[in-house]
Formats: sequence, C-alpha cells, structure tokens
Amino acid sequence: MSEKSSKSGAPQLHQGFDSSAPYPVSRLAPAFNLVELAEQVEKADEMLAGQVNVQLEQIAQQIKFLQEQARGILTQAQENMQLHRAKCQFKKIPGKIYHLYKTPEGASQFSMLSPDDWKGNPPNEYLGAYCMGSDMRWAPADQARQSIDPDVLRLLTLD
Repeated sequence: MSEKSSKSGAPQLHQGFDSSAPYPVSRLAPAFNLVELAEQVEKADEMLAGQVNVQLEQIAQQIKFLQEQARGILTQAQENMQLHRAKCQFKKIPGKIYHLYKTPEGASQFSMLSPDDWKGNPPNEYLGAYCMGSDMRWAPADQARQSIDPDVLRLLTLD
C-alpha cells in the first residue's frame, strides 16, 4: 500500500489504476482526511467486535447446553449400568415391569413381586419399579407406562 523503493533507494510511483492508489493521484481527487479515516476504522472495529461478541456468546450458550446434555447422558448411563448389575434370579424381558429391593447386605435385587404382592410387607426395602426397554435402558415404571401404547400395555400385563 505504500510506495516501493527501487534499488537506488528512490520511491517508485504507483503503477496500478488511479482508484486503487494509496494517495491522491489527481489535483481534482478529494483530499484524504486522516481523522475521518481513523473514525471509519474505529467504527468498523466497534461493529466487528460487537458481531464477534454476539457470535461467541451464542457458541458459549451452545457449549453449556451440550455440557448439560452430556452430564445427563452420563448420569443416565451410570444409573442403567447399576440397574443391570442388580441381582436377578430370572430372565429379564423388555417391556416388563420389575421391582427393585435393597437386601440386608445392601445389594440391589430385582423381583417380579411388587410390595402389594407381599401384602404391603415386603421382606426387603423397596427401591422402586422399573421397566427395561427394547434398547436395554431402564426407565421408572410410571414413565415407561406413559410412553407405551395403552393397547400394548394391556397385552403386557395379561401375562
């Protein structure tokens, strides 16, 4: 953008179109006002900085949302792994509801019997009812019932 120096050290004149010259090339050309140029650069910097800040804030919000999703997925996976490791004396069938109890030793154990089947007096501490989906993920029974078609649920409970 500035004049180039020749081998002899003298500045070379602009060789391109007059409109691309870094300095006025005609007496009729408007004079460059350094204050106006500085103001224009400052205004451009402010606008760009504002746009960049908005975009970075959006990305930060997206990152926070993804981190929350990742935490939820990891928590759910850990809960599913714990439920799959619970003692069980029968083959678990997807779509069926199983009842989780805590044994006196502190271990978790699945049973097909609900506290009502024990007439309200189960032998171990009741932890909840769960349903295993076809994707091998566990869901609390009340949530699983809501997501299953009522006709399918009626068929499952006939067994």
